[in-house]
Amino acid sequence: MQHIADAAAALASGHTTAAELVEAALDRIADPAGEGRRAFTAVHAEAARAQARAMDVLRQAGRAPSPWAGIPVTVKDLFDEQGHPTLAGSVVLKDAPPAAADAPAVARLRRAGFVVIGRTNMVEFAFSGLGVNPHYGTPKSPWDRATGRLPGGSSSGAAVAAADHMGFGGLGTDTGGSCRIPAALCGIVGYKPTARRVPLAGVLPLASSLDSVGPLARSVACCALLDAVISGVEDPEPLAPAAVTGLRLGLPRGTFLTDDMDATVSAAFSRALSRLAGAGAHIEMFDLPELAEIPEANRLGGFAASEAWAWHRGLIAERAEGYDPRILARIRRGERMSAADYIDLVNARARIIAAVAKRTAPFDAIVSPTCPVIPPAIAEVEEERDYNRINMLLLRNTSVANFLDRCSISLPIHRPGEAPVGLMLTGEHMADAALFRIAAAVEAALAEG
Repeated sequence: MQHIADAAAALASGHTTAAELVEAALDRIADPAGEGRRAFTAVHAEAARAQARAMDVLRQAGRAPSPWAGIPVTVKDLFDEQGHPTLAGSVVLKDAPPAAADAPAVARLRRAGFVVIGRTNMVEFAFSGLGVNPHYGTPKSPWDRATGRLPGGSSSGAAVAAADHMGFGGLGTDTGGSCRIPAALCGIVGYKPTARRVPLAGVLPLASSLDSVGPLARSVACCALLDAVISGVEDPEPLAPAAVTGLRLGLPRGTFLTDDMDATVSAAFSRALSRLAGAGAHIEMFDLPELAEIPEANRLGGFAASEAWAWHRGLIAERAEGYDPRILARIRRGERMSAADYIDLVNARARIIAAVAKRTAPFDAIVSPTCPVIPPAIAEVEEERDYNRINMLLLRNTSVANFLDRCSISLPIHRPGEAPVGLMLTGEHMADAALFRIAAAVEAALAEG
């Protein structure tokens, strides 16, 4: 079973049970030849088994809380789970008390009957797009594991777990691309919602101005369902794809979004655009000069550094030696930002958002590669200079939607056996429902090509 809908149908027909689904996921996590030990920071094996048995009993009695009751999912180590400490991929929080309650997003999954099978690994404090974690190990992208390639971050474990069938999807967070980058590098779907749609309560912050909570899974429909549940939609309806014919997809000309693509990404991106055009979509080049203003606005460190410094400064004063030095250096950039610098950034963001909205209004979505390169080898980022260079390259395209406070999704567009490549579609602020329909249409059109 690939998708949540497949599992729900099998549960409804009696062809499987929640206990069997959970046991299959636990077997994948425990496989010594797999990535489970690096993809998870904690596995709730016995609790998951008990919850699965409970869902099976409820289903037999006709009292299952939803069609998805008993389906295993994962939660990033950034979310509060009652009875578990929220470590955020760090060791400096190892003495933190267990959370007193679930984060609302987690509670909503449980209320629907999803079984949380474990906590997934991540970049320390979510502050990198690479997926590297020196404390708990770096899970490998599913592609070319003999070499060992970056999974993308910061929701690295969530992506690897979904790709390797250690659950049917997972909760991640996205501050600059942390759902979409690992999705692109692991060959799955990752979604960044308009930030205010999903509660951030109970989620350890990186930058509250940019943070959002989104799902990673193996299809657009899986992500749409998980997004509906965590955003509080009662009785989500099946996703109805838009029509590809007449779809207007904007491709910004002369911007960094299509710079520095390697040959594999360039070929896959061109092939995807050709297929969509052949299916009746209109791919239109247009000018978006305001994108060039975003790096300038962020030149002193942006919201991520300034807001991370505000949260971490007390902890750094006591336990700086326990941080990954590369993450610590990124956080410390915020120490140098003044209040005036921050206000300038807030004002620049508002101005750029307003200007971009006028230029993108004619389009159904903006299209670009998610990342300009295929998954780099883990060994390539051992040197700090290369770590920073590749990190900024992976974050470059995805971070635009966070700055603009928009919804955005990454879809896999590579051929079987090829290195994973993501296609990114970005919608308007609060146009999440429309973007999911567009993404489902694009997914189907590319599958038929």
